[in-house]
Amino acid sequence: MPITVSTPDASASAGRLLPAVLLLLTVFGPISMDLYLPLLPALTLDLSATTSMAQLTVTACLLGLALGQLIAGPLSDRFGRRGPLLIGVIGYVVMSAWCAIAPSVELLIGARLLQGVAGGVGLVIAQAAGRDLYSGGALIRYFGRLTVLSGLAAIVGPLAGGLLATVADWRGLFLFLTAIGVAILLAVFFAFAETLPRDRRVSGGFAHTADGYRTLLRDRRFVGAVLVSGFVSAALFAYLAGATYVLQGIYGLSPQQYALAFGLNSAGFMVFGWLAARSAERWSLHGTLVTGLAMCALGALGLLAAAVAALPVGVVIGSLLVLVSGVAVTTPPTTTIALAGYPQMAGTASSLLGMARFAFGGAAAPLVGIAGAGTMLPLGVITVAGIALAAASVALLAPRRNATEAASTDPHTPAADALATAADR
Repeated sequence: MPITVSTPDASASAGRLLPAVLLLLTVFGPISMDLYLPLLPALTLDLSATTSMAQLTVTACLLGLALGQLIAGPLSDRFGRRGPLLIGVIGYVVMSAWCAIAPSVELLIGARLLQGVAGGVGLVIAQAAGRDLYSGGALIRYFGRLTVLSGLAAIVGPLAGGLLATVADWRGLFLFLTAIGVAILLAVFFAFAETLPRDRRVSGGFAHTADGYRTLLRDRRFVGAVLVSGFVSAALFAYLAGATYVLQGIYGLSPQQYALAFGLNSAGFMVFGWLAARSAERWSLHGTLVTGLAMCALGALGLLAAAVAALPVGVVIGSLLVLVSGVAVTTPPTTTIALAGYPQMAGTASSLLGMARFAFGGAAAPLVGIAGAGTMLPLGVITVAGIALAAASVALLAPRRNATEAASTDPHTPAADALATAADR
């Protein structure tokens, strides 16, 4: 498969720093989720909240990230990428500061929801702008880099959270997120050049957006990629919500030890995300996806076995490592399959994909605490169920005839037909 960069004019106008800024936008999700996880039990005590209520702060952020992408994707197809992105980053800074001063868990949940909405803008535009600029093997590698950087942010997040926990409380961690938001805002303002020229933007209002969603949802291959990604994310975010209670509450790890365990798993996510992009480009998207799902299944079954038989903490950490590494392997192929055929509405397609990831994850996260903090059985059951549903959804990924037709409608992406063909491999 040829390695092609689409729309040379857009690439030239983007500026030398734009690819780095696009990758930087991927830290919104993992940093927002992971930084304060080591202090989630302390937050629960400080706000006199139940375990389930405290976990709703995680769920609210996930749902906000899903909603933000659903809104920002179509808007960026219509108005360009830069304007909505600047609004989103400013909103993220404001909402992060609000989280730091929230006096009750209910207000914190509301602040986290809005923080997620603002953060979702950056996530969806990072994917859509990448689709504006790249096609062919270059696009697969780009999505692999997004996966790697999100894994790196997931390493830095809990490690930084564990270190900051020695000198600050959970409110201080949200102030740190505010500072990160300011840094990203400056990078976007000075280095983000528009990637979607006016002549490639869609026109029309809500009716046109609804037509775009209908087109996508009638494509079984797109729906299959979205469902696989969503169900895998449900297992991943069940881990994010439950691991701190399992490793610290049940197995007695300190916040710093938990951060190290979390960092190990995130390192696996980063390494296997990079390997997945290389294998998907050289081998096949479908084969890489199936390999990732097999890894996820092995890890999820290990968690379930540990819950039933009270296995040592090493088994739990090892199972989590295999699970999250498998999730990383599935990410580049599912993203490429979902976006390959729709360069003309990359923002809308990316919004549905991102919405599924965070909405499914948000629905699964509070279920981990349904039996209280003293058992990890719900974590094992939810991860196994999520991976089983993801595997069942692979049946929808049969090659589609209209993939090349859809891609070929965009005169600005001469390699889109090759990419669509590759996505059917």
